[in-house]
Amino acid sequence: MSMILFACVVRVRDGLPLSASTDFYHSQDFLECRRRLKTLALRLAQYPGRGSAEGLDFNIHFSSSRDVACMAICSRQCPAAMAFCFLETLWWEFTASYDTTCIGLASRPYAFLEFDSVIQKVKWHFNYVSSTQMESSLEKIQEELKFQPPVVLTLEDTDVANGVMNGHPQMHLEPAPNFRMEPVTALGILSLILNIMCAALNLIRGIHLAEHSLQCYLYLFYSPARTMKVVLMLLFICLGNMYLHGLRNLWQILFHIGVAFLSSYQILTRQLQEKQSDCGV
Repeated sequence: MSMILFACVVRVRDGLPLSASTDFYHSQDFLECRRRLKTLALRLAQYPGRGSAEGLDFNIHFSSSRDVACMAICSRQCPAAMAFCFLETLWWEFTASYDTTCIGLASRPYAFLEFDSVIQKVKWHFNYVSSTQMESSLEKIQEELKFQPPVVLTLEDTDVANGVMNGHPQMHLEPAPNFRMEPVTALGILSLILNIMCAALNLIRGIHLAEHSLQCYLYLFYSPARTMKVVLMLLFICLGNMYLHGLRNLWQILFHIGVAFLSSYQILTRQLQEKQSDCGV
């Protein structure tokens, strides 16, 4: 039976999950342990580099350095040295794959979900490769744990720290909102190309260049108060073209205003994607 059941990588300063393994365990005890792991992730900055939260059937181990922490849910039979050796290996793999700038700028949960394949590979290695083949690594970790023992918590401690004991209401953690837009349509691509053409034609007129650039941005990325921004931008483009009536012929003005209306329509009809299930992550 596997001893390392689940692993994830989180950002220390705010507990944002960066990547995680796909788990296939759905027992009530395991799901409860997952919930407490999320709670603990929010408080990692308060603890030293290594720690364990012990439960009846599962233990949570974590190891952090700089702004990246690796966490794992292991069975009670899993030796602490093996768990921390696994977490250290995972930490090195992740920090070798992504630089600190990418990690710091991540704004949505599981921004590096593709790292799941690496987590699964390392997890399989520690679960099924003989410990004799990892003897030197395990001995090194055992020596480190002897001189600098990890902080030891109980799973109940994670709830007490978050005010869910002693009559306080339980807080359910929700992931940060994921503002992922629907896929770009062919008509949307056409409106982007036309906006780029209009921007190129207005290189010497900074305000008009900014208007068309902003329309491209509003189409590609979600923005609060999007409708109001689109209406104001359309109004400015129409007024700007009326102001340039003496420098442009009627067809040029109609072309620019037509592109503005097409882009505005595309912006307002492109919606956020429906929230997808996290597929066990």
